[in-house]
Amino acid sequence: MNDFLELLRTNRNYRYTWLGQIVSEIGDHFNTIAVFSLILERTGSGTIVSAVMLSRAIPMMLAGPVAGVSLDRFDRRKLMLASDVIRGFVGLLFILTVDYEPLWPIYVLSGALMFASPFFTSGRTAILPTIASPHELHTANSLTQTTKYMTVTLGTLFGGVSAAALGYEAAFLINGLSFLFSAWMIWRLRLERGHFRPERKALTEQDVAKPWSEYREGLRYLTSKPLLFGIALLQVGWAFGGGAAQILFSLFGEKVFDRGPTGIGVIWSAAGFGLLVGSAFAHWAGKRISFDGYKKLIGAGFIVHGLSYILFSQAPTFWLAFFFVGLSRTGVGVSTVLNQEQLLRHVDDAFRGRVYSTIETMTWTVMMLSLTAAGIATDLYSPRTIGAVAGCCGLVTGLVWLWAHWSGRLPEPEISEFDADDYEIRTQPRM
Repeated sequence: MNDFLELLRTNRNYRYTWLGQIVSEIGDHFNTIAVFSLILERTGSGTIVSAVMLSRAIPMMLAGPVAGVSLDRFDRRKLMLASDVIRGFVGLLFILTVDYEPLWPIYVLSGALMFASPFFTSGRTAILPTIASPHELHTANSLTQTTKYMTVTLGTLFGGVSAAALGYEAAFLINGLSFLFSAWMIWRLRLERGHFRPERKALTEQDVAKPWSEYREGLRYLTSKPLLFGIALLQVGWAFGGGAAQILFSLFGEKVFDRGPTGIGVIWSAAGFGLLVGSAFAHWAGKRISFDGYKKLIGAGFIVHGLSYILFSQAPTFWLAFFFVGLSRTGVGVSTVLNQEQLLRHVDDAFRGRVYSTIETMTWTVMMLSLTAAGIATDLYSPRTIGAVAGCCGLVTGLVWLWAHWSGRLPEPEISEFDADDYEIRTQPRM
């Protein structure tokens, strides 16, 4: 905790980024809970919920390559700022869908919201080594991930309560304004020296005319590093069950345990609390374990995640389900924080946008397939059966990762080169 407070006190740029993250991510979950609850209230169909998720996942999948190339070409801060402003206005437009019976505006607005997201989410990760010095990077990454999970806990809980008590309009209003607040925080970022555009070779005419060649270059870079590619595949393995979870949390809260919007919010908050615990443990362990220990801990975390999710799916009571969801997400939290740090340390700055957006695109593509299958399956099988299958996906992913580690397929890559003195000067805070 002292590390976190010291970072926020001394690093002005990180402090503004962190404040924007808190507000916008809490507001984002207000939108998620309100949309899913509104859809279930109108239709009662898990298939329709999966259709809404598809309307979010497909645009995000398509935006990934565009965002990756853009973030490695242009000023990342300006792209993040534009993303926040666009999402703010789109978020406010959701208010109009509350009293409008047809569902198509929800699909359209959901797609627009998620198309703009990778420009911000991948950009925020890409600039972290720019606004945090090398000795701050572990703490900055841990705090960013811990905050992300804290906002899941608070945002989903408050989002469920606000949708039930204040109405859907209030939830959508909070969501829209939260993005505009984040835009204000990003606008205030300043560097003492340097800029937010990645250092890279000059673009050729072919690069300008054919950005797809740049994206392919990023793919070759990612697949040439076994550890980085392994982390990407680990995310894919998680997404096989993670996509189903997007529907299952709503179905368990609304239908299995008959708790309405509040039940959905409480289950999501349990997941957020588990992620928060996992990230806190990862921050502590990350300073103490070797690279070999890191890989073992990742495998153990996924095994805990998979087994706990299976137990969640079969839990006879709401609060027992709450416990196992939290335990499952604790394993995911450990994995996410430690893997993200490996990416920050080993991905060259010129490729960060493409690597992060590619991993995000791969994850969302598999989640799209998973949630589609889960949505169709809800008409044939019970949520408990679908949940057990989703948990098995996480369990198998952990076992495959450990096999890759024990067979020597995940060597540690060289640390990305950087000028430590240059980073110290560029990120020196202005209090």
